[in-house]
Amino acid sequence: MAQLAERSLLLLLVLISPFVASAGVAKLNSSSPLFGIEFPSFNTAVADTGCDGKLVAAEEAGDERTQPASLSPSLKLHMTRRAAAASSTRKDSFLDSAQKDAARIETMRRRASSARPGGERAAAAYSPRRALSERLVATVESGVAVGSGEYLMDVYVGTPPRRFQMTMDTGSDLNWLQCAPCLDCFEQRGPVFEPAASSTYRNVTCGDQRCGLVAPPEAPRACRRPGEDPCPYYYWYGDQSNTTGDLALESFTVNLTAPGASRRVDGVVFGCGHRNRGLFHGAAGLLGLGRGPLSFASQLRAVYGHTFSYCLVDHGSDVGSKVVFGEDPLLLAHPRLNYTAFAPASSPADTFYYIQLRGVLVGGELLNISSDTWGVSADGSGGTIIDSGTTLSYFAEPAYRVIRQAFVDRMSRSYPLIADFPVLNPCYNVSGVERPEVPELSLAFADGAVWDFPAENYFIRLDDEIMCLAVLGTPRSGMSIIGNFQQQNFHVVYDLQKNRLGFAPRRCAEV
Repeated sequence: MAQLAERSLLLLLVLISPFVASAGVAKLNSSSPLFGIEFPSFNTAVADTGCDGKLVAAEEAGDERTQPASLSPSLKLHMTRRAAAASSTRKDSFLDSAQKDAARIETMRRRASSARPGGERAAAAYSPRRALSERLVATVESGVAVGSGEYLMDVYVGTPPRRFQMTMDTGSDLNWLQCAPCLDCFEQRGPVFEPAASSTYRNVTCGDQRCGLVAPPEAPRACRRPGEDPCPYYYWYGDQSNTTGDLALESFTVNLTAPGASRRVDGVVFGCGHRNRGLFHGAAGLLGLGRGPLSFASQLRAVYGHTFSYCLVDHGSDVGSKVVFGEDPLLLAHPRLNYTAFAPASSPADTFYYIQLRGVLVGGELLNISSDTWGVSADGSGGTIIDSGTTLSYFAEPAYRVIRQAFVDRMSRSYPLIADFPVLNPCYNVSGVERPEVPELSLAFADGAVWDFPAENYFIRLDDEIMCLAVLGTPRSGMSIIGNFQQQNFHVVYDLQKNRLGFAPRRCAEV
């Protein structure tokens, strides 16, 4: 059994880093709109480009012609999933993802608990306003191929526009790219962004009010010429992952859902990173989709409105899906689309998307977990968020212990429990069983909504013999997180006008 566990650990690492999810698991006991982006008052320039839709894959045109003529075109971005590099061992890939998740959770806790000097004032000064009504689209793909548990989006930056793959992250705000001169950078696929090669690149000056929305480096430069000197920034993610550079303005070109159409958005604030370290695995940078004023979603709200959505393909899939900024009529017409309210934001500078969890059901039974477990404490710790940048799902330790025991108690005794399996718990020997039966898992929200998950979103089939629960615990003061593994093959919508999260089951590779 020890050899079995050791061999399966290596396979497990593919799952968390390469994320190969198995569909061979069965359940037991089964019982505003996305249109337009509002820009902050400092970012109003929007122009049609001459790209003639070349930024959109040609095969998409046929699907988009079927949209009702009465709806304005939306912005759609392509997403890809990052996978493990061929040179990485499965063990290395898993440890890498587990380490990054743990550090990320600690970083989130510290951010939620710490005040942001000036952030609330600056955010209020740049309240977004409605300008256009168009839907935008981008490709999103699994990051397994480059050794990551996150998902990558195709983004076109600069003039002329160049394509970059950036990590999609709803748990942070700052958009940034590795920039030349790259003084200390991680390896990425393709060249870094070259500011000198773009006619629309401009630095944000240290006297600009937007400079107050980012933290300076540990040894900040004096702002001697407020109208000329650049604005340096430092942004950290934990586990020594960070980016340092100059805050800048640039044109981002995005595809519209109308056939052959694209749009250039001028003056998008982003970080031009000259020193970047950490577990970013081949991506060119990061696209923040958090609630704060500097995120891509917030800055472009005058173009697409108050709603964006994504559909995450299977971990390990080589097929892309879409991120849509704007109202998606097909999603809104989904018969199983359900909503739950976001928890109220405590300040305009809030980054995270908090949801109000009431309890967890295993096998259709509401578990005995204290309601205090789900609340946000006075110091900002605790609470539950949904996050595309964390791989697995995590629950505060008191809740995790109850959830774990509930699965142990309800799992069929025909599947031997594997003792002392590394990292994940419980794990089972399911050798010779094509579709193991597992208790169902659901999340119950305070407003009465319930999110039911398919078994492959919370159990990992490592190989023909080992299957593990893909849920872990955080310290008692830590927040609970619905990670991207649990979100795969759901169309997830963030409706910020009505302050709610939507979710509907979908085969995302077909979106």
